[in-house]
Amino acid sequence: MANVTEFTDDNFDTEVIQSAEPVLVDFWAPWCGPCRQIAPMIEELAAENQGSIKIGKVNIDDNPEAAQKFGVSSIPTLMLFKSGEVEDRFVGVQPKMRLQEALDAAKG
Repeated sequence: MANVTEFTDDNFDTEVIQSAEPVLVDFWAPWCGPCRQIAPMIEELAAENQGSIKIGKVNIDDNPEAAQKFGVSSIPTLMLFKSGEVEDRFVGVQPKMRLQEALDAAKG
């Protein structure tokens, strides 16, 4: 997980909302099978987009405030933030290509 940042309730504003670059946030929990299923893909996206998109995860069990603030009711939920705003939102397992398309659009 070298390229994937761990976001917490404490650093969410600094790392995500105030970020100069777009940020993809994976809201997950260790007990969630589909969350574990997409983890390798999230790591691939982080490696492939390093330097242009920040990618990180929020463990909703340890950091419930961020999840509540953005209305995360089922996981995995992926949110793409740009300039502090939610640009895109994906619930459930998504194809890697669909996420990459959203990341490419956010870079522009």
